[in-house]
Amino acid sequence: MSRVRISWRDLVGRFGLVMALLALVAILSLLSDRFLTPSNVINVLRQISINAIIAAGMTVVIIGRGIDLSVGSLLALTGVVAASLAVGGLPAGLAIAAALGLGLVMGVFNGAFVAYAGIAPFIVTLAGLTIFRGMALAITDGRPVSGLPPIFMTIGYGSFLGLPVPIWIMLGFLAITHVILRHMALGRSIYAIGGNEEAARLSGIAVRRVKLFTFAYSGLAAALAAMVLTGRLNSAQPSAGVMFELDAIAAVVVGGTSLFGGKGGVFGTLIGALIIGVINNGMNLLNVPSFYQQIVKGGVILAALLIERLAASRRA
Repeated sequence: MSRVRISWRDLVGRFGLVMALLALVAILSLLSDRFLTPSNVINVLRQISINAIIAAGMTVVIIGRGIDLSVGSLLALTGVVAASLAVGGLPAGLAIAAALGLGLVMGVFNGAFVAYAGIAPFIVTLAGLTIFRGMALAITDGRPVSGLPPIFMTIGYGSFLGLPVPIWIMLGFLAITHVILRHMALGRSIYAIGGNEEAARLSGIAVRRVKLFTFAYSGLAAALAAMVLTGRLNSAQPSAGVMFELDAIAAVVVGGTSLFGGKGGVFGTLIGALIIGVINNGMNLLNVPSFYQQIVKGGVILAALLIERLAASRRA
């Protein structure tokens, strides 16, 4: 009877992210007796929900060898549009649906310039970052929108089966994204384009349409996250979402998705978002100044990129 031998390298390769998260949780639980309490665990999950939703959309874009720097500004734009429509008298459900639709449309706007005009995703979405922020400020004249209907509070602070609604929204969107990437032909096409775009084109994949979808999906993710954030704040801020794109990219990269495309998934992105969220929460409990938190977060991103590069060189 043969024995299956698993090396430490195999274990780290398969479960390294989970092991890192568990080690981080163990260390912080020793440093703070408040860290591993049920209320704080729920708080961490609630805190990461917005970043994880945006990062799920970002994962789809990056697997297809793109990048979306506009998600933070698009979050602000869709948030103020939903709030303005609802305060203006439109039924709240329709206002939310309109904002989600706007997220899709703005994602298509980005994707069209990338897929059909051939402009680099970095440049297109950098322009989108500025355009969408300007639109949010113009719509509100730079002022927050408040006095929202109760449905927004339900999204931000409601609970279902003992868990906050934002956590359910996060888990649902991650599950949908996983199904698209792993169990649909569309997902296989996204991976193929990220791995080798020319080979994907020669194999009959509609590369332009698939790229358009990835950016549209990222726009939808940003709009969905905007609804959660608006509910959390009980207002819509035109200045919301600053640097959210970097947090999302950090979660994707830490989660093992390659910035060069063709590799990754939302399970890793969720673990990456958890690692970043646990670090932020733990340092807050330990009263670490915010500027040191930024240094640590940057160090974690660099470490993740280094590990990915070393793993890629070994595979080669």
